[in-house]
Amino acid sequence: MWEYTEIVKDHLKNPRNVGKMENPSAIGEAGSLVCGDMLKLYLKIDDNGIVQDAKFQTFGCGSAIASSSILTEMIIGKSVDEVKKITNQDIVDALGGLPPAKIHCSVMGHEALEDALNNYYGVEP
Repeated sequence: MWEYTEIVKDHLKNPRNVGKMENPSAIGEAGSLVCGDMLKLYLKIDDNGIVQDAKFQTFGCGSAIASSSILTEMIIGKSVDEVKKITNQDIVDALGGLPPAKIHCSVMGHEALEDALNNYYGVEP
């Protein structure tokens, strides 16, 4: 059995920013064939390039939910330039760590974020 930090447990029991967003500025998607997790990330970015809101929908394990939840908290209020610098390790660190077998959940969050930023800038996948 894996050991989870209190931060991971909190975000699993009380995920933040869950749901679909109407009229997002950007949408990103990612999935992991390893365990079947899927993530859809919605961003609302204002004219000054600040993330005003972020929401997520995920089908996945507790680590995927916690990683998605904390990612939304990490990016709300930040500029797109700041958000671009976030790595999957930043997500892991914000959660206080993840078991090695669950690191792919933070990678999925990072990939969805990159996809959303590409969508925002009009870059084709």
